[in-house]
Amino acid sequence: MRLPFEPITRPEPRPPARPAPAATEKCEPDNTVRKLFFWKLKQREIRLGERTVIMGVLNVTPDSFSDGGKYSDPDRAYARAIELEEQGADIIDIGGESTRPGSARISAAEEIRRLIPVLKRLKDKLTIPISVDTYKAEVAERALDLGAEIINDPSCLTFEPQLAKTVAQYNAGLVLNHMRGTPETWAKLGPIADPIGTIARDLEATISRARRAGVEKTRIVIDPGLGFGKRKEDNNVILARLGQLNGLELPIMVGPSRKSFLAHPDPEETKFASAGAVTAAVLGGAHIVRVHDVREMRAATDVADEILRCRQE
Repeated sequence: MRLPFEPITRPEPRPPARPAPAATEKCEPDNTVRKLFFWKLKQREIRLGERTVIMGVLNVTPDSFSDGGKYSDPDRAYARAIELEEQGADIIDIGGESTRPGSARISAAEEIRRLIPVLKRLKDKLTIPISVDTYKAEVAERALDLGAEIINDPSCLTFEPQLAKTVAQYNAGLVLNHMRGTPETWAKLGPIADPIGTIARDLEATISRARRAGVEKTRIVIDPGLGFGKRKEDNNVILARLGQLNGLELPIMVGPSRKSFLAHPDPEETKFASAGAVTAAVLGGAHIVRVHDVREMRAATDVADEILRCRQE
């Protein structure tokens, strides 16, 4: 009979799946820190780098991949924007056209029809800036006239390059989101051989185009575009090597929230996966995260911010 505290005989341990590194090899510490920037907008400037800025997503499309048209009604959209600010959003990003995989483009008139009622209701009702997610110069002009301060271009000036001139004329903020291909072709695209290198080169070229159009560098934020024509393995590499974009000397925004490479059958599990990706982005140097679940992601970024501060001490 075995005594209660008799040592248990354990099987011999199996050899590791891959050989251990040689004794002379060392793991380099991750010393990622966020640079400080002042992002100049139409009516104010935002200090970036001291803590993570939360951009709350508000889709007013009937075919959004994340909320299925829940806020296509202007009154519901207005109430949701107020709620997002109360939950801790620093910016509200309003989108009138879906860019989910396989989605088709809509006219500027239709996008304006969806956006204008919401923007009119929100004018002077928020204390935080409004961003509009669009690649169309005509839509951007109407939005900026109604108080928007940021244009978040999902196409990185590839669909309508003249958008940069509109942004410059209004002294607005501009987010350049890297996109590979178009939503209609994303399913056919293979992985990228060098995701971060490719994205950095494309963004550098787009930044130059925006600057030539009159956009000041202090008004630009870059986004590597998770999910915008990237495979799951590409997205993981982007998050792992995000700090390499620091060479562009611009603030970085990342939008992992509810992306398909994080999807689980249970929406709650997808939310947790999004929180993990958000944390990775912040630890990789992201200044802004674009998210749907503001309250939950704020809790995640608060922890990540504290870890970053410890690195800098």
